[in-house]
Amino acid sequence: MTTRVQIFDTTLRDGEQSPGASLNVEEKLEIARQLERLGVDVIEAGFPISSPGDFLAVQSISRLIKNCTVCGLTRAVPKDIDSAAEALKDAVRPRIHTGLGVSDSHLQHKLKLTREAAMERGVTAVKHARKYVEDVEYFLEDSGRADRDYLCQVIEAVINAGATVINIPDTTGYTTPEEYGALIGYVMNRVPNIDRAIVSVHCHNDLGMAVANALAGVRNGARQIECTVNGIGERAGNTSLEEVVMAMRVRRDIYDCETGINTQELYKTSRMVSNATGILVQPNKAIVGANAFAHSSGIHQDGVLKERTTYEIIDPRDVGILESKIILSARSGRHALQHRLAELGYTFSEEQVDKVYTRFLEVADRKKEVYDEDLEKIAADETSSVRHTYELAHVQVSCGEKLVPTATVCVRDASGRELIDSCHGTGPVDAVYRAINRIVAVENELIEFSIQAVTEGIDALAEVTVRIRRGGDIYTGRASHTDIVVASGRAYMHALNKLIDRTTPALEHPTLEHV
Repeated sequence: MTTRVQIFDTTLRDGEQSPGASLNVEEKLEIARQLERLGVDVIEAGFPISSPGDFLAVQSISRLIKNCTVCGLTRAVPKDIDSAAEALKDAVRPRIHTGLGVSDSHLQHKLKLTREAAMERGVTAVKHARKYVEDVEYFLEDSGRADRDYLCQVIEAVINAGATVINIPDTTGYTTPEEYGALIGYVMNRVPNIDRAIVSVHCHNDLGMAVANALAGVRNGARQIECTVNGIGERAGNTSLEEVVMAMRVRRDIYDCETGINTQELYKTSRMVSNATGILVQPNKAIVGANAFAHSSGIHQDGVLKERTTYEIIDPRDVGILESKIILSARSGRHALQHRLAELGYTFSEEQVDKVYTRFLEVADRKKEVYDEDLEKIAADETSSVRHTYELAHVQVSCGEKLVPTATVCVRDASGRELIDSCHGTGPVDAVYRAINRIVAVENELIEFSIQAVTEGIDALAEVTVRIRRGGDIYTGRASHTDIVVASGRAYMHALNKLIDRTTPALEHPTLEHV
């Protein structure tokens, strides 16, 4: 009989720990809604005690989500657990996720606890969490490098204390599939009360084996996989949600498992997370990468045209990617554009359609063909949840080998007032940023700037990603345009708007006219 495996999504907690992937509450809520549509069983919404923003995010998601368990992470500390319980109190199905390290490395160097003291603290934490909720998950950090017999002792003790889910993480991505599968099998066979809890796998990708390790865990009895959309997370990332889900679906003959995931929402979810975090999906990424269903070899093309399954083991429609494309150009009308956007999963108001169509014509005038990727970037720019305090209305640059790079920019504020200023810099983009800074007087530090072509060809859309820092916070901005300088200016403005949106009313807005 086919076994159900629960999907525990930690994109909003472990995934957000990727450097530069900071999300605001509105973005987290949007992703949480999509995760609910995707059909995940558990949403780990954050680490409530870590910051007021994380507490608010967990609280807001708890009030919003009705069809998933909402989980909050804690250390095995009473005040952490109290904070999580408060943030989760309005959830339909709340879960507190607490725990401690179990490897000698963690016990000696990080926690400075004996094995006995750590076990006692874990038991106390579970009992404390059970005062608030019936569903308590216990993580045993660095299980992949722990003494197996001690690991089993702790598991037995915390289950007796009330833990309902046991998380056995390969925290450092150290183990191989054979080792990790054997570890799960050992636990299943040696812990006498293991039948009273669900065993969960949480694998990191430091050696590129997170997905393989998680699947090995399932084959040996685990019934929950902890993963993230696009595999984002600490260091090299986590188990990729879309990869483990499709592996179990395509190779049901091997795993004999099923999930509750609506796989046709996978691609849309991937793009949403990528757009919100600013972390690009590599083109050759399995399942959701731009090249996952692309065929360039003539032999491959011939085979696929005769019979799709000759080179495709997954129907792209099963993950939300359409095979057929409407070729859009400057001669296409609004109806054709709206039809294609609807097929891609975007619905706009009439006002938004006007803006999208204007952007579309700008791109179409510069290109022979507008691709789906172009449309997705245009749509993503127009559907951003960030409040646009300022808008880059116009930009003009002068540069060359023997010229001083100079930029003139026109910035429009929320009231419609246009502010104009100029500045020079080391290059055209630097000059644009300096001119914008003269108008939008917001202190920040540019820490990352990257450009990527969205589609092929010399007329491709340029996608620019920038990250700026103010204090300890990092803000990501993204924009696309056929003109790299314009894309760079819009991306910087996007990041500035995020900064202003997060820090208002602490920041003073400029009041002087610029001429």
